[in-house]
Amino acid sequence: MSEKTMLKGGEFLIKETHAADIFIPEEFSEEQRMMAQSCREFTETRVIPQMEQLEQHDRQLLSKLLKEAGELGLLAIALPEEYTGFGQNFVTSMLTTEEMGKGYSFAVAFAAHTGIGTLPILYYGDEAQKQKYLPLLASGEYIGAYCLTEADAGSDANAGKTKAVLNEQGTHYILNGVKIWITNGGVADLLIVFARIDDDKNLSAFIVETNSPGLTIGPEEEKMGIKGSSTVQVYFEDVAVPAENLLGKRNDGFKIALNILNLGRIKLSGATVGGAKGVIGYATTYAKERKQFGKAIADFGAIQHKLAEMAIQIYASESLTYRASQNIEDATLALTANGMDKGVASVEAMRQYAIEASIGKVFGSEVLDFVVDEGVQIYGGMGYSAETPVERAYRDSRINRIFEGTNEINRMVIVGELLKRAMKGEIDLLGPAMEVAKELMSIPDFGSMTIDYFEEKKKMIRNFKKTILMVAGAAVQQFTDAFAEEQEIILHLADMTIQTYAAESLILRIEKQVNGLQTGKLELLKDIADVFFYDAAYLIQKHGTDAVNAFASSDEQQAMLMGMRRFTKTSPINTVAARRRIAAAIIAENGYCF
Repeated sequence: MSEKTMLKGGEFLIKETHAADIFIPEEFSEEQRMMAQSCREFTETRVIPQMEQLEQHDRQLLSKLLKEAGELGLLAIALPEEYTGFGQNFVTSMLTTEEMGKGYSFAVAFAAHTGIGTLPILYYGDEAQKQKYLPLLASGEYIGAYCLTEADAGSDANAGKTKAVLNEQGTHYILNGVKIWITNGGVADLLIVFARIDDDKNLSAFIVETNSPGLTIGPEEEKMGIKGSSTVQVYFEDVAVPAENLLGKRNDGFKIALNILNLGRIKLSGATVGGAKGVIGYATTYAKERKQFGKAIADFGAIQHKLAEMAIQIYASESLTYRASQNIEDATLALTANGMDKGVASVEAMRQYAIEASIGKVFGSEVLDFVVDEGVQIYGGMGYSAETPVERAYRDSRINRIFEGTNEINRMVIVGELLKRAMKGEIDLLGPAMEVAKELMSIPDFGSMTIDYFEEKKKMIRNFKKTILMVAGAAVQQFTDAFAEEQEIILHLADMTIQTYAAESLILRIEKQVNGLQTGKLELLKDIADVFFYDAAYLIQKHGTDAVNAFASSDEQQAMLMGMRRFTKTSPINTVAARRRIAAAIIAENGYCF
């Protein structure tokens, strides 16, 4: 790790990342791949064959499957050995999350238990709480859930009205309130509950066992998708919670909630990669088997275009997910090496990379939505039938753009965090933004006519970043303190940032493995990069132009629009031929093969 150059969260926008400094999926060890295989086998043999029964709100079956996962050690991968876990690193836990992501709505139950239902205790619990509850959660003897959302407290999480009052004896907090949309609530033995003590400014967090008197679990919600997971309301009526079950410090609940959301966001990114890989596999198999006009529909260019674009987007999502995951792992190791407690270091590392986690969540959830939609389209009329796997995937995917903070909220987080860190002096955005403003007034540097393939792509990345700095700098200067209210402009900037981070992650991944690739595989990966960069340049120009036109005028407007065209200029690409080559590889391998 000492050989790496570690960039702080968000610094990718102003500093260059080198291929040697990122982790790529091709580097997984044999042990990590074996753990992924265990998850794959469990999903394929135990979960998917019973999905129809799970979707009938069979709480007993859901509980049984989670306990089976616990018996196999799948719930304990990320937990330390002293709490009967396997002590694996964050990237390994992300790989297992990806594999479980192919398990439809069971993946939601699994992720809720292993993530937001367990890790608040690991990261914020005292030693007695960890010793008491973590082994039970690791084995599946206890199933965990997370109770934050209320009717008037969704995106505004700190607005929750559930109350906690310490009794006169000082032995118990008395909880009253209602929580809604609680994943795993119908099968949970243990809840992480957020409530306000007296009139505190912020929430506090509590560990609450579901067998507590006064705690009532509501009926299963009827949902559009993820029907196989349990989603209920939870009612607290004078529920007495032992004072020692206060999680963390009083008033720390909101901080806990935000930090755990960062974890949930990057985990969701991994799960969506797995789900998307599963769907492209189903779609490819069907396209090869389905005959129309005397031949398999996989032979038609329109279908090949869809399969190729699915793979391109998945490759980008996978690349950025594991890049960010290793950033979090490296930051955790660096902090613990400096003497910080492992749990505190893990939380701080996730806070540092909150921007990248939000990028992963938005990009991954929207890629999966695209992939399942195209999967249904490839199946045609059969894709609308509940008998097909893509129909269920289509329904289950939609929630991911709402989970862990809506994609709109996450887009606000991406830009808001960048500016907040700039204001604190943690990231120097002003200097690079001023350099871009100077460059607009200078004669363009057309560079060398002969340029290395990867250097050409990196030059495009640098230019993409310049568009973001140019627009953000001018917009902040225009609106000053009122910039936070210009949500449309912020959304445009977020999309420019997301496309840039995805493009950079993709090309660095290819560059890192280039020496070990056969020529044919390298050319295919270059096809993926060429098409993604070509489309990203168009999207960045479109978002940037719309943002500039929303606030600039006269000479300033014309100068920035001219700069936009300069910074997003691309060489002509035969995207039709590139996608056909990518599709041919997918069809030959019967699914995602990159």
